[in-house]
Amino acid sequence: MPRLLVFQHVASEPAGTLDPFLRESGFRIRYINFERTPDADPDPRRYDGLVVLGGSMNVDQADAFPHLKTEIEVLRESLAREMPILGICLGAQLLAAALGAEVHPAPVPETGWYPLQPSPAAENDSLLRHVTHGQRVFQWHSYTFALPGGAVHLASTATCANQAFRHGSNAYGLQFHPEVNQELIARWLSVPAYRAELEESHGPDHARQFHDDTHRYIGPSIEAAARVFGEFAALFRRPARHLLLGSH
Repeated sequence: MPRLLVFQHVASEPAGTLDPFLRESGFRIRYINFERTPDADPDPRRYDGLVVLGGSMNVDQADAFPHLKTEIEVLRESLAREMPILGICLGAQLLAAALGAEVHPAPVPETGWYPLQPSPAAENDSLLRHVTHGQRVFQWHSYTFALPGGAVHLASTATCANQAFRHGSNAYGLQFHPEVNQELIARWLSVPAYRAELEESHGPDHARQFHDDTHRYIGPSIEAAARVFGEFAALFRRPARHLLLGSH
């Protein structure tokens, strides 16, 4: 039974649809919620893989949130051990930082549903091949990252060049949120700070657009996410040299 370490940053941003999928797939999961235990210092050697979720803080706020430094160090050790890694939103930015890439404010904040543009490399990628060109994915971020050295660029949007990357054969950073469902999005809209951020960046009427777009796009998003998560789970069953399609 694979042992998975999951970093959660705030109570309002859990693993969403990823949690039941992993449990049904036989994973033993240990959550570390840094909002509750900011001094946690987990040992990645006790686990087989790592998931880093989103959060309301930014990578450059390590003075206010020292656990961000801890997470980057754990990510570096996990990378050195060639463990399967999945970073989502802030998690993708922390993974990029662990790989030496710059993380900085995005030219345009993305909040809502945006059409994804997979790169040519995504066609032969185990995870990203399941996300079709133009498929709407859910975003909520104001920071972005440079593509880490040696990483494979997998997707972009019209307003954010780096939406997904793979480093090696087992570490993935996804700027978008594949784990969301309607309940989780409604939960975020109910957080006053999140709602204020949304209205500041997109205007007071954007929540209605959120509701309409979520009703339209959430079904295909959940279906694609299940396939992506299935491929991530499969990383734990394959030798590293066989993780890429067509590898021998």
